[in-house]
Amino acid sequence: MKFAQKLQHLSHNVFADMDTAKTKASAQGINIIDLSLGSSDLPTPEPIINTIKESLDDHSSHAYVLHNGTLEFRKAAAFWYTKRYGISINPDTEILPLIGCQEGTAHLPLAILDPGDYALLTDPGYPSHEGGIRLANGQIYAMPLLAENQFLPVYEDIPKDILKQTKLMILNYPHNPTSATATIEFFRKTVKFCQQNEIVLIHDFPYADIYFTGTPQPPSVLQADVNKEVSVELFTFSKAYNMGGFRIGFAVGNAQLIKALKQVKSVIDFNQYRGILNGAITALKSPEETVKKTVKVFEERSHYLVKSLKAIGWDIPAPSATLYLWAKLPEKCKLNSVDFCIQLVEETGVALTPGSGFGKSGEGYVRFALVLEPEILEIATQKIAQFFKDKGIL
Repeated sequence: MKFAQKLQHLSHNVFADMDTAKTKASAQGINIIDLSLGSSDLPTPEPIINTIKESLDDHSSHAYVLHNGTLEFRKAAAFWYTKRYGISINPDTEILPLIGCQEGTAHLPLAILDPGDYALLTDPGYPSHEGGIRLANGQIYAMPLLAENQFLPVYEDIPKDILKQTKLMILNYPHNPTSATATIEFFRKTVKFCQQNEIVLIHDFPYADIYFTGTPQPPSVLQADVNKEVSVELFTFSKAYNMGGFRIGFAVGNAQLIKALKQVKSVIDFNQYRGILNGAITALKSPEETVKKTVKVFEERSHYLVKSLKAIGWDIPAPSATLYLWAKLPEKCKLNSVDFCIQLVEETGVALTPGSGFGKSGEGYVRFALVLEPEILEIATQKIAQFFKDKGIL
């Protein structure tokens, strides 16, 4: 059977290798401490769950939900956005429900790119961003994110001939996997760059709420593109409200881009169950303290793990946002990031994510996800210490 050539780009990745390694270790009786996935272990807040439960008893909520049926959700999201960022949003034309941010980064390229067009992606960056470009038969120019540049792209380094063929850029700050943040000045520079080069800007913004004490609130890209000329921003309820399994988010921004995304979406899927939309409305109307409690948990875990790893000789910068630590492998480590992670999980059960899984510039790093309580993080740290000792790494 012959399949489309585009599937060749999607056929293999290091995450599949890690899944195989975890399965192998588990089959040998090793207990897996999985710090490789950014899936929150915290419960969805009770008021949100109660709203969804109440919806289940309303039989009218069991039908398909077409676009008109999402109006109350769109109004709530627009009100939340305006209250938070000071940007007026039209709920009819400038906002659209999504099945999480990932739907936006997968479907928008289908509306923007013709075969052969370029998209600018960060390297390292979230893997699904590449998937959307590949499905649209687009080409990718990887913008290296380096520590010396605070893990921000350098637009001056992009070749002129690439820029002439570029129609799309995808950014993501606070950033997965590096946990870097960006300022409003950076976004103003980015918006101006995109305007000058006629590039659509997608900002994937799942960690809008996950920032720590002393860190300014991460800016929205629309605060730099107040007239919504080139930008769309993607929000999710997965992180701040621990609703990953409910698959609910939204896109907000340029009306033409929202319309184009809606056209693609309309031939691929309907919207979520109405009860999930109702639960998301409850989330948007919940007190700020609801989210702050979640953020506090991740901040405490971050401080704890950084301190514990430093105690065994692995000194890692403390992140100011996201659910992750971005850890440079020790100088004495002769393993690449994939081999390091595979051997670590097979020998200790501690599962991390290889930096190379996020792009070429991620080599030499691994990512920790802060998705387990401190007691488990301490066990993981001690297992890593023994692994280092056995391998002569530290």
